[in-house]
Amino acid sequence: MIDLPALQPQFLAPPELPRLEPERRAAHPPRILLLYGSLRERSFSRLLVEEAARILQRLGAETRVFDPRDLPLPDATAPDHPKVQELRALSLWSEGQVWCSPERHGAISAVMKAQIDWIPLAIGSVRPTQGRTLAVMQVSGGSQSFNAVNTLRLLGRWMRMITIPNQSSVAKAYLEFEEDGRMKPSAYYDRVVDVMEELMKFTLLTRDRADYLVDRYSERKADGRVAAEAELAAAAMAHEGAQVTGGPLVDVSSRLVP
Repeated sequence: MIDLPALQPQFLAPPELPRLEPERRAAHPPRILLLYGSLRERSFSRLLVEEAARILQRLGAETRVFDPRDLPLPDATAPDHPKVQELRALSLWSEGQVWCSPERHGAISAVMKAQIDWIPLAIGSVRPTQGRTLAVMQVSGGSQSFNAVNTLRLLGRWMRMITIPNQSSVAKAYLEFEEDGRMKPSAYYDRVVDVMEELMKFTLLTRDRADYLVDRYSERKADGRVAAEAELAAAAMAHEGAQVTGGPLVDVSSRLVP
């Protein structure tokens, strides 16, 4: 037995293959929220998000695009502001998200960051982003860059999201869209299709398993929640003890974590 004096074993839950198989599989279309990071009339991050939403719908998803107009700066008003409540409700509704920002001064835009900052890690016992899938994209006015998508990846990890490996970065975005706002055929367009396909697969793979995948030792310890495996082991030991001593069996089924 490995000696781990700092570990509290009652909160440890070694991975179990059967628990990776969901008891129930959701039958509804994957729910995807898309956020963009510019308020310009001809916003290329919005146009790219709208194109991504069309692709997702073709792949079988239900999509919502949040309009960040009238969203106040973080902490400039109370969280009961209608736009803040709308954004948070959409995040809770979603099973996956797409974040797309223009690159500004080597980073994401203030509009993009404000939306993410208004989504808290937790609202009471509910986590609006934890365990949800995430795809990241960016648009640039010049040569191709990955500063914005790298920042979005960092934020996705901070928000405890499952960020997919693929990503999209569209250079000289003003050349990639028709006057009607539709994206032109190109390698950039093909990459967006790749990213949306991957997002759909990861969302279908993880949405019924997300609660188990993000269940953490530190949070169980903080909450005093004994791991299901420890409860089962204790029940088995109590059963064996009762058989050896001839004493009564204790029904612990009501205390087991489902």
